[in-house]
Amino acid sequence: MLTRGRPDFRTVDRWAIELLLQVGAIHKCDHHGWAKDRADPDARSEAFRIAREQPLAGLSPDQAVAAVRETLEATGDTCPECE
Repeated sequence: MLTRGRPDFRTVDRWAIELLLQVGAIHKCDHHGWAKDRADPDARSEAFRIAREQPLAGLSPDQAVAAVRETLEATGDTCPECE
């Protein structure tokens, strides 16, 4: 029997990364693929708005915003391999 609960953390991370990429809050290093923070306040605001209004299935709006915030906090502004 399958139970439906909170999505797997890997799914939540992927969702948050994809959302941040779509709104332009992060971008990928051209050479290595690492996510880099663009430090764009408008893009961040848009990501938080979308997370609140259209959270991943199984997440509350607050949980979705927290997932986006955690992903942003874990993303640097430089690629570790380019340094």
